[in-house]
Amino acid sequence: MSIDKSNPFAEDLNPFGDEFEQGNNNAGSSQTNTDSTNGGKKLHFTDEVKSRELSDNDSIMPTPHVGTALNESGAFDDIELENDHNEAHEMKRLRMGTQRNKFGRNKVGRAKTLKWAKENFHNPFEDLLKEEDAFDDAGMTNRADELRTVYHNMNLPSDMLDETGKPITVYARNKIRTTKYTPLTFLPKNILFQFQNFANVYFLMLIILGAFQIFGVTNPGLSAVPLVVIVIITALKDAIEDSRRTVLDLQVNNTKTHLLHGVPNENVSTDNVGLWRRFKKANTRLLMKFVEFCKATFTEEGKRKRAMRKRNQLRAQRVAATTGTDRPRGSLDSMGSFRDSADFGRPSLDYENLDEEGYHHHGHIIDSTIPVDNDTKFTKNYWKNVKVGDIVRIHNNDEIPADVILLSTSDSDGACYLETKNLDGETNLKVRESLKVTTDIRSSRDIARVKFWVESEGPHANLYSYQGNMKYVDTKDGDLKNEPITINNLLLRGCTLRNTKWAMAMVIFTGDETKIMLNSGVTPTKKSKISRQLNLSVSINFLILFILCFISAVVNGVYYKKHPASRDFFEFGSIGGSPATNGFVSFWVAVILYQSLVPISLYISVEIIKTAQAAFIYGDVLLYNARLDYPCTPKTWNISDDLGQIEYIFSDKTGTLTQNVMEFKKCTINGVSYGRAYTEALAGLRKRQGIDVETEGRREKEGIKRDRETMIKELIELSENSQFFPEDITFVSKEFTQDLAGAEGEDQRKCCQHFMLALALCHSVLTEKNNLDPNKLDLKAQSPDEAALVSTARDMGFSFIGKTKTGMIVEIQGVQKEFQILNILEFNSSRKRMSCIVKIPGINPEDEPKALLICKGADSIIYSRLSTKAGANDETLLEKTALHLEQYATEGLRTLCIAQKEISWSEYQRWNDKYNVAAAALTNRDEQLDAIADEIERDLILLGGTAIEDRLQDGVPDSIALLAKAGIKLWVLTGDKVETAINIGFSCNLLNNDMELLVIKTTGEDVKEFGDNPAHIVESLILKYLREKFGLSGSEHELALAKKDHEFPTGNFAVIIDGEALKLSLQNDEIRRKFLLLCKNCRAVLCCRVSPSQKAAVVKLVKNTLDVMTLAIGDGSNDVAMIQSADIGVGIAGEEGRQAVMCSDYAIGQFRYLARLLLVHGRWSYKRLAEMIPAFFYKNVIFTLALFWYGIYNNFDGSYLFEYTFLMFYNLAFTSLPVIFLGILDQDVSDTVSLVVPQLYRAGILGLEWKQTKFLWYMLDGLYQSCISFFFPYSVYRKSLIVTKNGLGLDHRYDVGVMVATIAVISCNLYILLHQYRWDWFTSMWIGLSCLVLFFWTGIWSSTTNSKDLYKAASRIYQSPSFWGVFFIGVFYCLLPRFTYDCIRRFFYPTDVEIVREMWIRGDFDHYPPGYDPTDPDRPRIVKPGRLGEHPVGGIMLSDNYGEGNLSQDSVVTEEISMNILNNSVGSPEIRRESGNEEWANSPRETQDLLFSPMDGGVENHESFNPQTGSNLRYSTTQNNNNNRTSLDFTRDSMLANNQLDNRYSVDRARISLDLPGITNAEGLLEGRKSFARDR
Repeated sequence: MSIDKSNPFAEDLNPFGDEFEQGNNNAGSSQTNTDSTNGGKKLHFTDEVKSRELSDNDSIMPTPHVGTALNESGAFDDIELENDHNEAHEMKRLRMGTQRNKFGRNKVGRAKTLKWAKENFHNPFEDLLKEEDAFDDAGMTNRADELRTVYHNMNLPSDMLDETGKPITVYARNKIRTTKYTPLTFLPKNILFQFQNFANVYFLMLIILGAFQIFGVTNPGLSAVPLVVIVIITALKDAIEDSRRTVLDLQVNNTKTHLLHGVPNENVSTDNVGLWRRFKKANTRLLMKFVEFCKATFTEEGKRKRAMRKRNQLRAQRVAATTGTDRPRGSLDSMGSFRDSADFGRPSLDYENLDEEGYHHHGHIIDSTIPVDNDTKFTKNYWKNVKVGDIVRIHNNDEIPADVILLSTSDSDGACYLETKNLDGETNLKVRESLKVTTDIRSSRDIARVKFWVESEGPHANLYSYQGNMKYVDTKDGDLKNEPITINNLLLRGCTLRNTKWAMAMVIFTGDETKIMLNSGVTPTKKSKISRQLNLSVSINFLILFILCFISAVVNGVYYKKHPASRDFFEFGSIGGSPATNGFVSFWVAVILYQSLVPISLYISVEIIKTAQAAFIYGDVLLYNARLDYPCTPKTWNISDDLGQIEYIFSDKTGTLTQNVMEFKKCTINGVSYGRAYTEALAGLRKRQGIDVETEGRREKEGIKRDRETMIKELIELSENSQFFPEDITFVSKEFTQDLAGAEGEDQRKCCQHFMLALALCHSVLTEKNNLDPNKLDLKAQSPDEAALVSTARDMGFSFIGKTKTGMIVEIQGVQKEFQILNILEFNSSRKRMSCIVKIPGINPEDEPKALLICKGADSIIYSRLSTKAGANDETLLEKTALHLEQYATEGLRTLCIAQKEISWSEYQRWNDKYNVAAAALTNRDEQLDAIADEIERDLILLGGTAIEDRLQDGVPDSIALLAKAGIKLWVLTGDKVETAINIGFSCNLLNNDMELLVIKTTGEDVKEFGDNPAHIVESLILKYLREKFGLSGSEHELALAKKDHEFPTGNFAVIIDGEALKLSLQNDEIRRKFLLLCKNCRAVLCCRVSPSQKAAVVKLVKNTLDVMTLAIGDGSNDVAMIQSADIGVGIAGEEGRQAVMCSDYAIGQFRYLARLLLVHGRWSYKRLAEMIPAFFYKNVIFTLALFWYGIYNNFDGSYLFEYTFLMFYNLAFTSLPVIFLGILDQDVSDTVSLVVPQLYRAGILGLEWKQTKFLWYMLDGLYQSCISFFFPYSVYRKSLIVTKNGLGLDHRYDVGVMVATIAVISCNLYILLHQYRWDWFTSMWIGLSCLVLFFWTGIWSSTTNSKDLYKAASRIYQSPSFWGVFFIGVFYCLLPRFTYDCIRRFFYPTDVEIVREMWIRGDFDHYPPGYDPTDPDRPRIVKPGRLGEHPVGGIMLSDNYGEGNLSQDSVVTEEISMNILNNSVGSPEIRRESGNEEWANSPRETQDLLFSPMDGGVENHESFNPQTGSNLRYSTTQNNNNNRTSLDFTRDSMLANNQLDNRYSVDRARISLDLPGITNAEGLLEGRKSFARDR
């Protein structure tokens, strides 16, 4: 399609004029004029050049800027140049150790200079380190004071070399390792870690003691098996956990990039590879070969690749056989593989662009006299081989291998575009600029002719700050010059290069010193809460064991002192020789005998159970994300029970709660609202009103679907749009397409066209060909909001095609036209707006052109800059637009305004001259540019407003509501701005209209009463809120009470705090305590503009101070510190990068899966383990104390009551499986009931299932049952010995032991069965088999002679009626007390879960289908016909046509505005109104909704329904009630009466304690406009 340059605007686009031609006026300046030089003068970087201030809003405090008056010192030492005669130094900038003569050699020894500087200068990063270290243990390393100098193509100075001529400085390798172990260190490190557990050391000690025959262990080798098994199982589990990280590390380290070859890198020693590294490399190669072999042997993909390699080898052999030589690939073999550029129409990707006039020389660094080796070129190499000082070339869509300084790019102005989703989870592009002096470097030969060195700060974790300087000698005049390096010149490892053909850069930080790795920190080893509390239980058992052993030793020692005794005749003396020695030996014999009181099998069983729980979580199909093909992946298996005790969740916003996808939903143009949407915030608001939102939402979505189909059909008929893709449409409004076609008049059509054209022109978006569809252009924007605006304009027929050297190409309803863009005034966080200036040719060729400024930005900013001249803006139109924006904000949408201003050419030229001067400024350039932009962005004419939805992830509001019902508090910690976070807070229903927002900030007119000191302001605000809202003072006593209170906050308050105020809130213990108490009493907490370390600090504050269980969830590397600081870290494995996943404990595909992970798997795991552990102690107490009771009758000589195999199999086979399956499979209620009744989760928060008192009761139960198990059989033998039918006796101790063991085993297994909630065939079968195994083993083992003293015992014992009598009676009395207690408690004092179980068994939840998930957006509708439980919610129900006028606008009173900008620059639009009464009056009477009948002009009173109160609000139009009403009130009434506003809900927003951005209301917008005009 050809481009129409003669008439860029269609004839009917009157706002721009009919004769709008593309001129070639030299007076117009393009955007690139920001880099022009100052009047052609030669500029030198000298001491007087101030470094620009960096925007560092997201860090704890801005990194101190070198040489500022604030520091009174610098990080570097500069030199005085010969041509520098300016004595007016504002500040002295000292640059350490870099004073050099004209030949580039250093004047002063570098080592001496560094030493002197450290002693005499204040480190600018020291304060930051001190303040952060005071409350930051998140692994956030700050080594900014470790300065480094990196040379390119230059020899290192002698003071940087050792005596062998090698560099002294050793930099980190670029090879990274996120694993805990390596193949070589795994075995010693893992074993050392396991034996940090005292229980393992204890068991090892027992094994060593048992090896000595003196202690009487029957089989020492067999006794070591349990410890060996648990060590091996734990090691295998750890190896599997770590293996996934190993695979990822190998993939990353072996990624290829392009390194410069031929120019030596003197900064590092290339041959410094020791024997240890060579040994490790050899092992790595072997491991890689083994992995490749396994893949090729056991995986389908590996087999396919292996077969392909074989085919290639055979083909090569055939070629060699036929040609006689191995034929290399021909030079033309790859012609068909030419890949089109990844960009479209963008100069950065054009090869013909290399020597344009657009290049701006800020110095001369390329020395053409330097000879270049022919081998100098870029070659492929691995990331792990990248070193500090290397020159790398990064291609489009490649990841950055290290932290590098950008030297040049394929773009003419040295810019490139970066995707940082791996760092911060954001998919929008960010612009980075190359150093000005190196912009001309285009090839490897150019970089080989360059000499320079970089003085850099040391590595630190702040993602938003960097400082350095490039020093070089100008090849033209020989002067030593300097160019500052900022974060805008740095490309960080993990980011991806986009929309740029190539970028050339120098490596400055590698490996563990890169910012992404510094933010990752060391992977922590976490231990669950129950495991930590288990230490106390084990300590109690150790105390009991010591008491038993001490008693045994004392009794045995005293007994050996008595004479005469039977042992004098049957024993050949004592072992010890004396009573004391015998007692000492008996003590250790007793330790071995009673060792099962501290059971090693418990640890084995816990490992098995937690592994099974992790497998269940991984295999849960309801936690599987099909779109990403990603299941819930446990990465740390031993903390699953902590999932059931979480009280606080700390969540990131972007990519975690949201999809980071913006969708254009509504807009207001010329006072008419367009768009139909049913947002999450609106659904939450309606739900709070008592509306059945599922029914309403389903009806709305069906209506939206119908409107969408109608709209698509009309758009296709309207024009031929080459970029029209119906599946991408998010803005649904059939009324807009009708008005675009002229249904409501020519004026409204032109307004709609002009509005969309403004969206298509005012942006900084780039286009890129779609990989799947070459005809489709993908939009790449710095902001997802901007992409949504341009995308909607494209869908409506105003398609942005691409950029040219002077402007943009826009396809307007099928015709491509080129617009000349004179200037782009870019968006930043302080301006909150962006503008573009478009050249408008004159009507006639001889007429002077004009300029049109199009400005878009925050609604409050645009409204404050609207013209107040008479007739410039119609006041009613402004009020209508403000009311529409207010309504959009109430629905949780992000609002923007679009305005314009026509400028005469002479006025533009005067302004442009000022702009060029500011753009060329060397000091305070940004501030000057902002001031110049502010001059022209005034007296605007409003075009309309937009409403964009920041799409939440599926089910986020429902998940948050579900977690809140479970008693879990959610805090949002985000680096995003305050207004964005607030919008998301309303969208996900974390905030609601009934809340009062308690704002904590450091600046503003409304906090001047607290003074000028920011710290005092923050503390005063916190104390004020505590006293006024909660009646607290922030004392330590109140904090102690707060620790015991785990209830969900009852007040309707939320805290909003930004990063600067948060830093002050965490600066000392007192203010931290007050801040924590304030936040604990609020329902929601939003911390905005916070750094990664601040996120970690907040998590640690809550976790350590309140002693609660915390969970952190995020998706970017800026969330890693928070994830690692929490008890449980969850990573979102979304499309926005998976850095957080690598460092997390659990990885899920969406936020909504968190509800099921906690409420189902977490609660089950906690409840199972809390029941299994005391049950395990209980069963071992029975067996151990039975041995102790037997010792009473043998003077504690250490002899066994049980045959040795019984001791071994008691925990291995007889009782192990029932308790293990209790910990794996038990369920109190189903997964569906767990989600439907989330209040059951509160038992975990309160710690009701696992307490030391519960453990002690189980121990007492075991004590009682051990007495029954031993003394009941003893009572049988007490009067007379048992004699069998054949006359043989049953008086051997092993025979008695069989009876005792049988009662103990059977009663123990039945006890476990009684405490199991879930009785099914599987668990019952294993309990039955465990009981049968005892009888089976006794019979089999005693039938062999190997059993020795137990030979034939089973046949004799089981034939004895006395055995069966004592067996049944003993089991009955063992279980009777506990059974009786449980029955009484459940009947008269049931717990919540027992009541819910009765309801579940009765069928009260049968109407929920299996696998029902309340957070699933596609869940089935539930209608409860039963007796109890859920009923359809009664309340305010909508009729079918309720509010339909606003949503579909078939009957909306439309407004047509005549707008002629060129002929009347300040003309006031006139409003013509058409009545919608006739349509309503002619409709069938049974369908008329009287609540929303159109207002008749003759009626004095009108009633409108207020859904919040259920009453009718009467709006009176009588004169008596008009006295206190404003024009805005009348406009609102009129719009409500004519269905131009949604009548379903109030637009009142949350109350705020202080002024806060992001809270849009009509009164505030109009008042802000007036106050801005007054200030001017």
